[in-house]
Amino acid sequence: MPIYDYQAKQPEKSCEYCRDGFEIVQSFKDSHLEKCPQCGQPVIKLISAPAIGRSKSMLDDRAKNAGFTKLKKISSGEYEKVY
Repeated sequence: MPIYDYQAKQPEKSCEYCRDGFEIVQSFKDSHLEKCPQCGQPVIKLISAPAIGRSKSMLDDRAKNAGFTKLKKISSGEYEKVY
């Protein structure tokens, strides 16, 4: 299920929870929130970038910790060990 970000429409009238913004897990079928679940003030849905894939450095760290070797091509037929 996707995670949606919400924030208060009127920060000066809202609680700390929605003033700073909050995340909520909702089904695609669920309607978007119109009010803060804690204080009842109006909220807006924020647009956020999806988290797709993993960073290259994270994958490299996992491979290194698992005992794999990474080679970097230096020239035609020549490789250098990175880890």
